[in-house]
Amino acid sequence: MKNNEKIAQQPKIVSQEEWHDALEKLHVKEKELTHELHALAAERRRLPMVQNDKDYIFEGPDGTKSLLELFEGRRQLIVYHYMFDPSWDKGCVGCSMLVDGIGHLAHLYARDTSLVLVSRAPLSKIEPFKARMGWTVPWFSSFGSDFNYDFEKTTDNGEVPGLSVFLRDGDSIFRTYYTLDGTEWLNPNFQYLDLTALGRQEGWEDSPEGWPQTPPYKWWRLHDEYDHSKSSDSCCNSDRE
Repeated sequence: MKNNEKIAQQPKIVSQEEWHDALEKLHVKEKELTHELHALAAERRRLPMVQNDKDYIFEGPDGTKSLLELFEGRRQLIVYHYMFDPSWDKGCVGCSMLVDGIGHLAHLYARDTSLVLVSRAPLSKIEPFKARMGWTVPWFSSFGSDFNYDFEKTTDNGEVPGLSVFLRDGDSIFRTYYTLDGTEWLNPNFQYLDLTALGRQEGWEDSPEGWPQTPPYKWWRLHDEYDHSKSSDSCCNSDRE
């Protein structure tokens, strides 16, 4: 759907009072879901953990580091398994969309937690792509090691996105959590779009009849590959006589 096209069916237009009543009913459900998510996080904090005894070496811009050194002295470490096969010329579009949404790491550091990206691509491919994307989050290569294979993020079917979380006790490292089916819920772009009337505009969504929808994934781009020249009807983008 182009930006100046009419939507085939729009939400019902009601009075301010009726709209407010409907919104309040939704807010009750949102609050219930928030409580459920807090309870799930509490359960996650009580999961058992498994010790990691294998040595892994990662290559970064300042040389090689062990898994222990990726903690940078902090108590916890979050590793985002960014999909970047050694044969690819650029990183995964979906992973890139998620990394675009990572904020300043100072807030994680304040809670004694480090966050890094790890990919199987060699550093010679990671560094120029990272510069192109304008990212500052630490990014390391596991090229030549068993890390991706051991953590089930490189499989017979190729690269798999995901997250692994570790806890350090002295020099002992424990894996406390990992994602099984990707990290969609960590992508802020989806969270913002889910708040809008049109949603993500993907075919799998339960949207009113006539809503604009396209196949999932097809619209995703690296952030410097979108064509925003006609993305708005505002005076800033319109042609002037």
